[in-house]
Amino acid sequence: MNQIKQYASYAFGAFGHDAFYATLSTYFPIFVTSVLFTSKSNSATMIGAVSAMLVVIRILEIAFDPMIGGVVDNTRTRWGKFKPWLLGGGLISAVALMLIFTSLGGLADQNDLVYLIVFAVIFIVLDVFYSFKDIALWSMLPALSVDSNTRTKFGTIARFGSTLGAQGVIIVVMPLVYFFSQKLSGTTGNGQTRAGWLGFAAVIALISFLGACTAAFGTHEQKNLIRENTEKTRLRDVFKAIGENDQLMWLGLSYFMFALGYVITNSLLLYYFRYVIGQPKAYSIVGVITAILGIVSVISFPFLVNLIKRRGVYIGGICMMLVGYLLFLFAGTNVPLVLLAIAIFFFPYPSVFLAALMTITDSVEYGQWKNGTRNESVTLAVRPLIDKLAGAFANGIVMLAALQSGMTGNAKPSDITSGGLLQFKMFMFYIPIILIILAAVVYAKKISLSEKRHAQIVDDLEKKLRAAKAAGQVIGDQDEPQTATPAQAKLTTANGLKTDH
Repeated sequence: MNQIKQYASYAFGAFGHDAFYATLSTYFPIFVTSVLFTSKSNSATMIGAVSAMLVVIRILEIAFDPMIGGVVDNTRTRWGKFKPWLLGGGLISAVALMLIFTSLGGLADQNDLVYLIVFAVIFIVLDVFYSFKDIALWSMLPALSVDSNTRTKFGTIARFGSTLGAQGVIIVVMPLVYFFSQKLSGTTGNGQTRAGWLGFAAVIALISFLGACTAAFGTHEQKNLIRENTEKTRLRDVFKAIGENDQLMWLGLSYFMFALGYVITNSLLLYYFRYVIGQPKAYSIVGVITAILGIVSVISFPFLVNLIKRRGVYIGGICMMLVGYLLFLFAGTNVPLVLLAIAIFFFPYPSVFLAALMTITDSVEYGQWKNGTRNESVTLAVRPLIDKLAGAFANGIVMLAALQSGMTGNAKPSDITSGGLLQFKMFMFYIPIILIILAAVVYAKKISLSEKRHAQIVDDLEKKLRAAKAAGQVIGDQDEPQTATPAQAKLTTANGLKTDH
């Protein structure tokens, strides 16, 4: 299959996927706090209830993500193991996304308890099938190539697409909400309605599903000796495969703190423009700036990796983000300074994400080398799991920040007290700063899986697996040639390799 076609297909799949994620993690809380319950006397109670449900459901559901990865790993179809989940998960999650951006047939106005029950069911369905799609999309990466350089190209082009998807939502969110509010509800100016938000969600849902179709039909799994060294993943082995992969565990901890800090700040940006600066329309400029910088950041990633390696990109990128935070703290309501702070804060983010993604991807071979078993989807499920966990906590923190700061409904900047503003800054700046500093410290102290070490591991694996295959052929040449079974290869690999650092 044409390599350019594969790159483009994978990139568009990531484009739609991250547009979906940005809508769910950043703009659904804004829909809830801005228009869903504004006509109710107990709006704060309902916002708090939905916020708590989001956190609880996503925390409980992430325990199943490794098992979902195991299901994907065990899938055997004529279309491969990823494509059925991309298509099925993409369709069901798209429909569910549109449903949660409604009052569920008026239940939000008429019956609080029934609304919360129905919402919980729909959100669980959304989260489960989004997980299937998410894990299938990103766990394709080690299946497209075992070579780190080729993976870097796929990962870079995918991040290029996902950056445009996520930042493109920033550009179009308010124009689409205003447009559909005017067309469907007859509002004028900057009026927002439920119908306006539903129109926006429908556009994103369609883009997400089309992206899943493109990734499913435009990419091809690579077949090689290392990928053939795979067994069915048993349920009891799913968490074992993750827990015994020390590099994956430490990277997961570091990336969780990084992602949580970033998502909290990013999710509160629209609140900052609306309730602190008082210029919500200027928020679209953020999308333009971050989309351009995201492209530059992603394109520069391969060159930066060659120059300072993934470790330098990850830790150096976090240092640059801290500079952006410091400038943000002094910017106040000065829009040009705020935009400059956002630019400095955001620019390294795509590269830091890619450094984490490539390390997680390489930990597939590390886990195979260390434990004798290859688990592609189970291993790659960790990154979506972390993103969802960070998103769940961020959703709760964002809604709490809005309530504590008085930034709900039709409040104006003049309505926000000095105490409320101080609390808002604590959520938007101080907590995330601490989190990303800790993320850098953990990465610097605990991650040893470099590009050079991964290449050595792949070479070692290939030698041992070729030896195991040859041994199997010798055993069977009395009758007919045969290869070592996966269990034999696993045993030979596990017994024949050192696992020290």
